[in-house]
Amino acid sequence: MPPYHAPITLGDEFFSDPHASYTALRRKGGVHRAVAQDGAPLLLVTGYREVREAAMNPSLSLDKRHARSVGRDGSSMPPELDAHLLNTDPPAHTRLRRLVNSTFTPRRTERLRTDVQEITDRLLDRVSSRHRADIMADFAMPLSMEVICRLLGIPQEKRIDFRAWTDTLLSPAAGSAPQSREAMRHMHRFLVTLIEDKRKKPGDDLLSALILAHEEEGRLTAEELVAMAFLLLFGGYHNTASLITTSVLALLSHANHFSAFRSGDLTAHAVTEEALRWNPPAMLAVRRFATQKVRIGDVPTLTGDRIWLSWAAANRDPEIFERPETFDPHRKNNTHLSFGHGTHYCPGASLARLENRIALASLAHRFPALSLVDQPDHVRWIASPRSRSLSELRVDL
Repeated sequence: MPPYHAPITLGDEFFSDPHASYTALRRKGGVHRAVAQDGAPLLLVTGYREVREAAMNPSLSLDKRHARSVGRDGSSMPPELDAHLLNTDPPAHTRLRRLVNSTFTPRRTERLRTDVQEITDRLLDRVSSRHRADIMADFAMPLSMEVICRLLGIPQEKRIDFRAWTDTLLSPAAGSAPQSREAMRHMHRFLVTLIEDKRKKPGDDLLSALILAHEEEGRLTAEELVAMAFLLLFGGYHNTASLITTSVLALLSHANHFSAFRSGDLTAHAVTEEALRWNPPAMLAVRRFATQKVRIGDVPTLTGDRIWLSWAAANRDPEIFERPETFDPHRKNNTHLSFGHGTHYCPGASLARLENRIALASLAHRFPALSLVDQPDHVRWIASPRSRSLSELRVDL
């Protein structure tokens, strides 16, 4: 039997410096009993091998009806927007995933390359006459928002700054505070209206393709359609903006790597993959529930136990990655788990990678003397169980 340790409290202190917290936990093993901020017990999985195995285990369900205790954690979505890929198991998940894969194709992503470059150049033009800029507010957020809006076919006049809504929904108290419920209502109402408009006047975009499949083949319910749009919008906007910003932080915190990147000795692909490993935007997988007694690593579960898989902790497991705390874009065989593993691998991974590579290459080309205003240890992170995101990143241009 593994040694018993008192449950860990996953509160603000834990997530104020999650990498340090995960490092301390890994010394005790790859699976840990913990208590979420809502008071519900859970198992937190931090070892790379344990996380990969659990992600593939069909006895760990994403359907919250299998939960033994009722509670809300930082990796779940608002209930009105719940009927999406990340909350379903096969065969429902298979049906939804097949629909997404048939519409969100590599060809559709590649068609956005010119758009991503054009948006990137325009945003950099806007700040080029300035002395300083905030990479998050001035570049990453508007870039990722406009790209996902073009992908979904959201008209220019209906585009809204989603930052306040997403930040509220990602907060540790999401789901319990009145402002969280209000943000959810705004998001839900916006998407319902958008889908109604697209149904009347479809275009050559991903959301229209999803609506068409819903109407012609009956494969999506109205609730699934709204939830799918939310998932694509939420993930494509906030997570990609976080990836861009943390990638810039990683490069500018390591002058040798930034120099190699500017000279062409280091590729945008390598920087992107290491940034994903080092600071993944989504630190946790969506919670799972044990549908029967199973073992995760050497820890037994009970039916209905809530399971959190930490991509961030797995990505820094020293048994898999040499010098895991070091940002090293020259790293070979970078098998990070930042887009998930198995059935629930992120369908938007290729678009996020495309945006990040173009953003980094364009920034380095336009501003070769780019530097941080604040020391890396003094940048401000948003304390959230689910997301690893900077509130701002000030740079000298």
